Amino acid sequence: MVSNSDSDAEPATDSDADSVAQPDADSVAQPDADSVAQPDAEPSADSPIALELADVTRRYGDTAAVDGVSIRVRQGEFFTLVGPSGCGKTTTLRLIGGFEAPSSGTVRFGDRDVAGVPPEDRDVGVVFQNYALFPHMTVGENVAYGLRFADPPGDVSREERVTELLDLVDLPGMTDRDPDELSGGQRQRVAIARALAPGPEVLLLDEPMSALDAKLRERLRMQVRSIQRELDITTVYVTHDQEEALAVSDRVAVMNAGQVEQVDTPRRVYRRPTTRFVAEFVGDNNVFSGTVRDVTPEADAVDRSVEASAGDRLATLAVDDTSIRVALGDRSVDDGGGSDGRRSVRVGDRLTVCVRPEDLRFLEDPDSSREGAANALRATVESAEFLGETTRVHLRRNDRSLVGRTRDPLSGVVSVRFDPTAVHVIGVDRDGTVDGRR
Repeated sequence: MVSNSDSDAEPATDSDADSVAQPDADSVAQPDADSVAQPDAEPSADSPIALELADVTRRYGDTAAVDGVSIRVRQGEFFTLVGPSGCGKTTTLRLIGGFEAPSSGTVRFGDRDVAGVPPEDRDVGVVFQNYALFPHMTVGENVAYGLRFADPPGDVSREERVTELLDLVDLPGMTDRDPDELSGGQRQRVAIARALAPGPEVLLLDEPMSALDAKLRERLRMQVRSIQRELDITTVYVTHDQEEALAVSDRVAVMNAGQVEQVDTPRRVYRRPTTRFVAEFVGDNNVFSGTVRDVTPEADAVDRSVEASAGDRLATLAVDDTSIRVALGDRSVDDGGGSDGRRSVRVGDRLTVCVRPEDLRFLEDPDSSREGAANALRATVESAEFLGETTRVHLRRNDRSLVGRTRDPLSGVVSVRFDPTAVHVIGVDRDGTVDGRR
């Protein structure tokens, strides 16, 4: 096991000499669906399971930092734990690495239960958030330090392994440099090379780029992804940055309050959140809850002022003083019986739905909103954030806040429209929960 300890850490806030200048803070936009990078070859669902957490809980006194977490990570997968501060993602990573012991539940590497196995015997490489390079060692010596407990993989010498890894992380010829001669991004790559030195089966990365500027983070995260693909190494990555999680991952686990809310591909997490928390955390979803007033299977009954495919089954929700029409397709919901049973949406169901900001359409003539028609309402522009390609618009309608994206400047009272096909059903709302989850 190779751990890049978070003690004696040097701050890494400067960027590489050839990096682009850091943009203004408000120029980094939330990703839209088309900007979410998808891997070239996601590990197959039939790939062997590299590691598994089964109903793992970690308590500190009466507080459960990790509460009943169950995840499976496939061989060669780039798997990301994402969530707000304090959600349990770093504790989960430490449980995988053996730096924490679960209060209950099982951690397995392949078919091996690693309960009681110390970190150095788990065959993992670790880069913590505040990675540290030894200032009295050269770059090459820092990388070679990763081999203090193991021989290099394959039939190579330590010197050859160091050279190989520095080439891999795009730092050729820097063996004899001192750490204080490097930029923050370069030091981060040396730390990754050190973690990879013994050829671990699993690489654990705990927010390794959080101290770098935005443009450098964007460049290096794709470099880390490229290295992971080249080595085909199972990787668990921790971040609070939603855009980062969506950009590099094969699958994402969204965590909240010590629990996993959803595990899925980046695109499905973005477009098809399964809980209200995921919908509100990933991007700027507009979330509505309302009671199903009718379900209309006939195409002839569709309000032609909004677009829908001819075969869509439509539900109309009463939400506050307006109506939202939802294209259900073959959507089913939890039957509420505590099993895996599903049923069709019915009149009287209270549904929670969401609409992505890029799916809102705006007209600056409020009279054209057909106030009262489905999926049409008036709202007041409260503020706008120019993000370069688009502008994020914050609107208010009565007591409700909305967020949209537009290329054109907006102000005053505007009409807001969206299609039934753009409305995603999160689930049935029961006593403040959605499909059993808050």
